[in-house]
Amino acid sequence: MKSILKTTDLSIKKSFNLNGKLFSFDKPLIMGIINMTPDSFFDGGKYNSCDKALVKIENMLDQGASIIDIGGCSTRPGSESISISEEWIRIEKIIKQSIKFFPKIIISVDTFRSDIAKRALIEGASIINDISGGSYDSNMYKVVSNFKAPYVLMHLRGIPKNMMEKTNYENLMIEFLKYFSKKIKRLKKFGINDVILDPGFGFAKDYNQNYEILKNLSLLKKFNLPILVGLSRKLFVKKKFGSSNVDSLKGTIKLNEIAINNGANILRVHDVKENLFLIR
Repeated sequence: MKSILKTTDLSIKKSFNLNGKLFSFDKPLIMGIINMTPDSFFDGGKYNSCDKALVKIENMLDQGASIIDIGGCSTRPGSESISISEEWIRIEKIIKQSIKFFPKIIISVDTFRSDIAKRALIEGASIINDISGGSYDSNMYKVVSNFKAPYVLMHLRGIPKNMMEKTNYENLMIEFLKYFSKKIKRLKKFGINDVILDPGFGFAKDYNQNYEILKNLSLLKKFNLPILVGLSRKLFVKKKFGSSNVDSLKGTIKLNEIAINNGANILRVHDVKENLFLIR
């Protein structure tokens, strides 16, 4: 137990390969969220047309987002899956148009399907953000390896439809760290070294477990890999700070401040300007 909880003194890796070029960073980065879905828990499909999404992306980039995370399949608790073809229809055009209008954009694609990941990377996306950690699609690691793309490895149990029934951990932090240790070793066997760790706030964790992980986030430093946190306006934030737009934003910023102090390197957020101000 002590060995798995022990942190190291090595510095966190703050660089990764993006389409053959080294991308380095010194301060925490902002990843802006674009949901091309009709049932997003935050915006309810407000930006799921290409034109509206392009305006939102332009605003996020102008406000200081370093990465834009595009998703076409809802993975909120209780959500149903959609077909591969439907997921690709939702994101294909916005990926192509974003690269056309913003040539320097860094696009992350939020998908657990290797076929979607492959198509997105071919079109010019740079990062794959997989909520399942490779558990839903056995070909995901091979695709990521072939493209030498950075990979966001998230912690999760179950599937979106039933994950909130799987919060019965014997020892949350021990199981949490063992999960990452096992997955990282497997990723390295595929030659994938540009790995970003995501604790998976709100995924198969109850209210108290989310705050336990936030409190102990620094334990992830033992892997010497960048840490991404995505807690923006989630239910456990609203329960603590209030459900209004103002309160949930204030709560998000407060918790992101704690996350940065505990080692977070990338903030995945809906509100770029306000969270960038926190970093600055």
